Amino acid sequence: MKKITVAKGDGIGPEIMDATLKIIIAAGAKIEIEEIEVGEKVYLAGNTSGIAAESWDVIRRNKVFLKAPITTPQGGGYKSLNVTTRKFLGLYSNVRPCMSLHPFVSTKHPVMDIVIVRENEEDLYAGIEHQQTDEVVQCLKLISRPGCEKIVRYAFEYAKQYGRKKVTCFTKDNIMKQTDGLFHQVFDEIAKEYPTIENEHWIIDIGAAKMADTPEVFDVIVMPNLYGDVLSDVAAQITGSVGLAGSANIGEECSMFEAIHGSAPRRAGQNLANPSGLLQGAIMMLNHIGQTEVAEKVQNAWLKTLEDGVHTYDIYKEGTSKKKVSTSEFTKAVIANLGQKPTVLKPVSYAKNTAINLPKYVRKKSAKKELVGVDMFVQWNGSDPNELAKLIKHIEDPSINLTMITNRGIKVYPDGFKETFCTDHWRCRFKPTEGNSLVKKDIIKLLTRAMDSDIDTIKTENLYSFDGKAAYSLGQGQ
Repeated sequence: MKKITVAKGDGIGPEIMDATLKIIIAAGAKIEIEEIEVGEKVYLAGNTSGIAAESWDVIRRNKVFLKAPITTPQGGGYKSLNVTTRKFLGLYSNVRPCMSLHPFVSTKHPVMDIVIVRENEEDLYAGIEHQQTDEVVQCLKLISRPGCEKIVRYAFEYAKQYGRKKVTCFTKDNIMKQTDGLFHQVFDEIAKEYPTIENEHWIIDIGAAKMADTPEVFDVIVMPNLYGDVLSDVAAQITGSVGLAGSANIGEECSMFEAIHGSAPRRAGQNLANPSGLLQGAIMMLNHIGQTEVAEKVQNAWLKTLEDGVHTYDIYKEGTSKKKVSTSEFTKAVIANLGQKPTVLKPVSYAKNTAINLPKYVRKKSAKKELVGVDMFVQWNGSDPNELAKLIKHIEDPSINLTMITNRGIKVYPDGFKETFCTDHWRCRFKPTEGNSLVKKDIIKLLTRAMDSDIDTIKTENLYSFDGKAAYSLGQGQ
């Protein structure tokens, strides 16, 4: 018997959670339920996180969390509980299977069976943003080697465990050579450890276009957080319906399972909602906790129900569907089909142990790190980069010189184009002169001279080399 934490959520959440629990318990799931309250009621009671401290204790104690959709109140000050949960509990892997159910659910892609494995903790979702000038704001894109290694290894282990043949990596490392470049590099490194699984890399734009056009060429796709968020919804939709998709959020110690759709408050309490997305999340949960026979029985009964044409309103279609049913009627139909298998759709057969246990990250030996320059960002309301360069050159000294100015990444000095539009946000790159080295005290002196010259310094970014290799981007056009 496995104790799990359950939150029934908001909107249609309580209805689809009750349906899901009825189905998996009827199938023989050996679970004990400990329920907590999260979401709108908690938010409106004055807790801006949407969850009480004692509820965190329950989740952390039970390790497995089955969560229905919640409503985050509109307006500032409220934090997304999904994002918070993933980060607090270290749920680094978001897994979303996207399979077509042709001809029973309408889709333009009848042959589609892919799994998107999305990094869940970092990238732009670190949420570190700043307004730096009147005209420019920034968002920091943070990609770490531990984050890359964990998610890429999980993708390959998932493929191995579930009999998948290929893992594809999507990045934009032709532009973001440091951040996405690291993700691609780690993918290539780890792929070598799995010689029986095919691997490939696609640039995200053409990869996304190919997935939308010819999804059958992909199997497992692994990618950083933002790309994974967008494309997993696209993939779910082109299979036929976002409402049919579930997801797993897996960490080293805890896990969370859910539908990918929202709380649909307009449909709440009407006995209309389709519980399939949350049911798919629960099936992933059963596999995760080792109750694979129950998971297999539920999935096959669900497929048989769809194949029988017993459909809720959201996927009902004249000529294909045979009966439009309510939430409760759909639940009864799935339970009635337990022990049966579909005949047109492919029945599932899960390995006896589908729990994926990955080794903890081991920190690599530190590289030789050398300070080789500094980018100083300034706010300046002029428009001619050459005029700014004259001001900046006044703060040079014999050991450190201005080498470049960029505006939104494009080089505007030296040899900039007058056609380039410039904002009030400028990056001024300083490098040591030949024969000189740089220490952090030199940067402090540089900033002091900038302040004395009334140059509005926003921030600095140190430039490093690691083991002799430059670890920073060039200016566009440099």
